[in-house]
Amino acid sequence: MTVVGPFGLSVWDEALEADVQAGLAAVEEGLLEATKSDVPFITEAARHLVTAGGKRFRPLLVMLGAQFGDPHAPGVVPAAVVVELTHLATLYHDDVMDEAEVRRGVPSANSRWNNSVAVLTGDFLFSRASHMLADLGPEAVRVQAESFERLVTGQIMETVGVADGRDPIEHYLEVLAGKTSSLISVSCRFGAMMAGADESVISTLTQYGERIGMAFQLADDVLDIASDSHESGKTPGTDLREGIATLPVLYVRGQVARTVQEGGTPSAADRRLCDLLDGDLSDDARLAEALTLLRGHPALELARRDTVRYADEARAALSPLPDCTAKLALAGLCDAVVHRAG
Repeated sequence: MTVVGPFGLSVWDEALEADVQAGLAAVEEGLLEATKSDVPFITEAARHLVTAGGKRFRPLLVMLGAQFGDPHAPGVVPAAVVVELTHLATLYHDDVMDEAEVRRGVPSANSRWNNSVAVLTGDFLFSRASHMLADLGPEAVRVQAESFERLVTGQIMETVGVADGRDPIEHYLEVLAGKTSSLISVSCRFGAMMAGADESVISTLTQYGERIGMAFQLADDVLDIASDSHESGKTPGTDLREGIATLPVLYVRGQVARTVQEGGTPSAADRRLCDLLDGDLSDDARLAEALTLLRGHPALELARRDTVRYADEARAALSPLPDCTAKLALAGLCDAVVHRAG
């Protein structure tokens, strides 16, 4: 048994392990080549997050999806580079919108340089991804365009906020489906497409990607609160400090609102927690208190259950696929994602 990647993905087949490892190594080379510019400063800025590391979750899914066709087909590695470049570009833009100071353990591009450099670098990465995409054919361009529209729509929905009268949790899950699941789903789809898999296989893997994408992001929501380490790639409480209302926070607020609507009185702990969440969490002591209260709150367990539910749906979506080690590996990813939120 070999462990591949940061998720502890267990692989029992030497051929699969070799294909995945070789593919991911080729993706790293492709990322360095794609971020190279004749202007040295652009190269430095574009490689800032590439060299900082990352989970490479999306390229991993491309490699596994390709196992259902010809994993050595010429479009597989470029497709994986495209989805990772697209993901990286969104991080540059996200950090500007969130005014983040750290990303992947290093200063964010906007804090190291400025917002203009970060936005333009993200645009540069999008342009490089588009250039590579053009070589993959019109169908790949269409799929990526649809995914990118969903991604941007999700980001806009998050920025605008929930509409009056709408369930905030329903709104939040729709945001995540656009912002996160869209590109993760395309990763699975591209792997199978580029490998020449049957349409039924491509459809199955696309559905799997939608659900594992939701579980992946919700696991990050839980980790931001529950983890005492840097397992999530960021300091615990980062989302809280930035005022991002993740699923556990939405569950807390929903529970308090229902208690009040039913004529009850929220507990002192819940009232204090809401005061903290509605206030300034840039103070370390206030942030630590909010984290402590959230870690002991039923809302965190509700968010964990949602993570498990989406992971279970992802696993179930794989059932039409033929039995093989790649299918086992994809099912194993469901367990690995849930384990992160455990």
